[in-house]
Amino acid sequence: MDLVNAMRVFHAVADSGSFTAATERLQLSRGMATKYVNWLERHLGTRLLQRTTRRLALTEAGRDYLARVEVILAQIDEAEAVASQTSVEPTGTLRLNAPLAFGLRHLGSLIAKFRRRYPKVTVELELTDRRIDMLAEGVDLALRISDAPADSTLVARPLAPIRIVVCASPGYLAEHGTPATPEGLARHECLLYTLSQPADRWTFGPERTVTVKGGFSANNGDVLLDAARVGLGIIRQPTFLVGDDLASGRLVEILTDYPLPSLQLYALYPHRQHLPRKVRVLLEFLEAAFAAAPP
Repeated sequence: MDLVNAMRVFHAVADSGSFTAATERLQLSRGMATKYVNWLERHLGTRLLQRTTRRLALTEAGRDYLARVEVILAQIDEAEAVASQTSVEPTGTLRLNAPLAFGLRHLGSLIAKFRRRYPKVTVELELTDRRIDMLAEGVDLALRISDAPADSTLVARPLAPIRIVVCASPGYLAEHGTPATPEGLARHECLLYTLSQPADRWTFGPERTVTVKGGFSANNGDVLLDAARVGLGIIRQPTFLVGDDLASGRLVEILTDYPLPSLQLYALYPHRQHLPRKVRVLLEFLEAAFAAAPP
């Protein structure tokens, strides 16, 4: 018997919880499904399923094998999809979700270039900083910035490093002085980004966290950036947001001897989703676009 087909039958039986449901899904006879599972158990030399007249359950070996089978079958299906689509021009609507501030600065021109290259792909871009359920909301691809992906049900492909800096306007520093160490921030007015929890604790290095305070907090980095420009306080934000201000001198980076932990821009998509060509080409396009040093 064919090993891959035996894996597919075993996966269907384990996933559905019964031979009857699996045979309906696979359009296979009960007898043939049983033969596949029996052959697979003999091939492996271990029992994968415990069967009784009332119920069916995975053995410990069956649970371990199922986890690996799911990955193998997904890779096989994806390889077949790639091979069959290599000569097909991508088409259809692609729903992309990304952080607000990042998308405003960097995705408009990139999507324009992507659309010129792939005119038959329609892109629907939603910019939001809230946590989303990709499957429930029908999102094909999401961009997120974090230190590590939190959702193990999603594939996370790193696209670019995100550097965080602490900075303030020259006017603020002239009036209030420049802190020499992270602990010195406690004596300054800091602008707090509430989507970074806890907002009043800024980390420098693996074991150096300081508590800061300030009279202005917001869930949007652009608002805090505007406040920093006019000298309200010290800001802690990524260089893709404050890079132009640093280059122009409107803001000055401080505490450069105390680098902050770096983050990563990830492209997220669901496990076991065999990527349509439209999603695959956008992933490849974004990887190429962010291959150089980020802004």
